[in-house]
Amino acid sequence: MRFIVDESTGAAVVMYLRGEGHDVLAVAEDMPQAQDDDILSRAVEENRILLTNDKDFGELAFRKGRQHRGIVLLRLGDDSADNRIRMTRLVLEQHLDQLPNHFVVVTDNGIRIRTT
Repeated sequence: MRFIVDESTGAAVVMYLRGEGHDVLAVAEDMPQAQDDDILSRAVEENRILLTNDKDFGELAFRKGRQHRGIVLLRLGDDSADNRIRMTRLVLEQHLDQLPNHFVVVTDNGIRIRTT
């Protein structure tokens, strides 16, 4: 699968996804300090699912109606790299086929999948 990983999500998640064989564009490497609109546009252009910790992408998708190819928002109480990787792994194991074109919110209490 093709992903774009926001800077807020971190290099550990990028390395994990690459290690699992996914095609990953890391914002920190390819477009550091990019604006959210630019990140979302690049995700759409390249058909990538966005992984982020930044809830501003929810506003872009829902309130502003911005097009996307899928957004996974990590809203974790334990924001350590190990927990971000653990929860990303869980999402991929349980919901990989549901990620495209959906808005997925991952919390310590569960995973919610919504359409926009």
